[in-house]
Formats: sequence, C-alpha cells, structure tokens
Amino acid sequence: MAFLAKSLPAILWLALICNGGTAPKLSGIALDRADALAIGRKIWQNECAGTVEGLTSWNKGEDFASLGIGHFIWYPAGKEGPFDESWPKLIAFMKGAGVAVPAWILTTPDCPWTTREAFEADFRGERLRELRTFLAGTIEVQTGFIVDRLQKALPKMLESAPLKDRGRLERNFHAVAETGSGVYALIDYVNFKGEGIKKEERYQGQGWGLTQVLLEMEGRPEGIAAAVEFGRAASRVLTLRVKNAPKDESRWLAGWKNRCATYGKPL
Repeated sequence: MAFLAKSLPAILWLALICNGGTAPKLSGIALDRADALAIGRKIWQNECAGTVEGLTSWNKGEDFASLGIGHFIWYPAGKEGPFDESWPKLIAFMKGAGVAVPAWILTTPDCPWTTREAFEADFRGERLRELRTFLAGTIEVQTGFIVDRLQKALPKMLESAPLKDRGRLERNFHAVAETGSGVYALIDYVNFKGEGIKKEERYQGQGWGLTQVLLEMEGRPEGIAAAVEFGRAASRVLTLRVKNAPKDESRWLAGWKNRCATYGKPL
C-alpha cells in the first residue's frame, strides 16, 4: 500500500477498505475491498486504457489536464470552464488520508502547464514522470475519492431536482445501487460526466449528468436489470448531448456508448 489512512472521521470508507473491511452503508452503498479494487481497475481502463502513461493526459481541444484513473480535471491559472475542477479536491482528499503527496503539487494550486503543447513537450520531464508514479501507486485512494463523491451526490441531486422528480430519482438511484455492477455504473458515470446539477453543464438547457440519466430510466427495474437500464438511459442522454452541442462532439459518442454498455456486466 502506497499510503496510510490516518483520519477516520473524514475518510472512514477508505480506512475500512484499506484494512480489508466493508464500507459503512451510506446512500445505500456498501463495498468490500475486492469490489472497490475491481471498480478502480475498470475506471482506469475506461479513462486511461489501463496504462500508466494514460494517467497524465491532455485531450485535444481541451483547456485542462486530465489526471489519474478518473481523469480528474486541473485548470491552468486564468482558465475557467463549465466542468468541475476535481483535481484539487482529490489532492485535499489524499491529504486527509495521510497520503504522501509530492511536494511540488502541494505548492502548485494551478496546473503548471498552460497549454496542451507545453504539457506534451514536458511529458517525459521529471514532474510528469513523478506524477505518473504517484498516481499509479494510489489507485485505491483515487477510487475512494470517487466513491466519496458519489456518496455526497444524492443529497445534492435531490435538492436540485424538481419536487415532482425527487422520488423517482431517489428510487432509481437505490435500485441501481443494489448490485456491485450497479454501484460501478453510478460511480463511473458520476466521475465521467458529473452529477448534472451545475447550470453551466447544459447544452440548450439539457444536462447530461447522473441526475439526467437517473430520470431518463424507463420503468421500475430492479437488481441487475436496473444497472442495464441505467446504461441504456446514459447512452440516450449522451446522444442528446451530442445533438445539442454547440460544436461537433460526435467523435466521442461511439466510445461513450461503449462505456455505457459495460454497465450491468459483472465486475
């Protein structure tokens, strides 16, 4: 294990998982360590093709670096975007877990590479090599951060949803969370496309986050069928996003749909 969990109140889930226990059941979610590791590996595969080099990326056409198994966003100074900047939150979570974070990260609040070209030119440099080593050694704690984000998502989603939709949203959330495959689907999607509660994350008034997918689900499926329907609903929501996008995002859609097709499959 490349880190030491010290502060139980802030990271009880992580501490229990690292000690081989079972997480407390929050928002209807409980994971043992085997499922947590399986989920972390699947997210790593989805975001980075399971490679160490993929842990530090900067996609074409984007204004930010994408780091770690969840491609956590890190903006350079002066850059603001519609997407949640998750990298600083991950580092804060790691510090709370007692993780030994490289010193230069702790003193660098903004992404030090200001463009994709600068990032690519420095890809074999000392900082990015150290960063990849650090990230490859903290897969479990990154998974813990993603789970923690999901645990906190439901209350925020319920608060932001219209009153008439709240019961259905909560019911679908718990239905999907009944199985390990469903928990993976929820965790992966909220990391992938967010909670869907930010007004900035809309095209033509339509969001594409976890809230929108849960409300898009049809019927009242249970068990593994709920995870399968969640994947189908996610595919429909993302298709609508591409249709509504102000610039062409169609090149991403096939990969997004393939990702959604993994929801409902065994871990």
